[in-house]
Amino acid sequence: MVCIRRATVDDLLEMQSCNLSCLPENYQMKYYFYHILSWPQLLYVAEDAGSKIVGYVLAKMEEDATVSHGHITSLAVLRSHRKLGLATRLMRAAEHDMVECFDAEYVSLHVRKSNRAAFHLYSETLGFKVNEIEKKYYADDEDAYDMRKDLKTHAA
Repeated sequence: MVCIRRATVDDLLEMQSCNLSCLPENYQMKYYFYHILSWPQLLYVAEDAGSKIVGYVLAKMEEDATVSHGHITSLAVLRSHRKLGLATRLMRAAEHDMVECFDAEYVSLHVRKSNRAAFHLYSETLGFKVNEIEKKYYADDEDAYDMRKDLKTHAA
């Protein structure tokens, strides 16, 4: 059994470890602190029965935006726990609180063009649409899909 719950400061090291084992885009610990101190409502973890963090979503609200909207900084689930719907549950929790806590109009994210599994999750399961393609978005010069989801027409 895996539960989805709000992240705490005590979870940050395990979140970073999950990130390092799952994704090529990695963040310094201060970036995790920045997120949890600024938007504690928007960070969620997937925790297994043994209290191990097996997934997380790192989300934020875009500052200085004319329209209130959120952004998914990072989403990861350990390979051993994929295909269980955890990424969907994590995303829906963050989306819900973007609307409830910040009255967000939409949520955005970036995904590598080569990441077909993530693209399918975002477009087919979660209802995101491609807004544009950002050329050479990633450090290795890979392009990214800039994707958005209208939160006012979707039940988050």
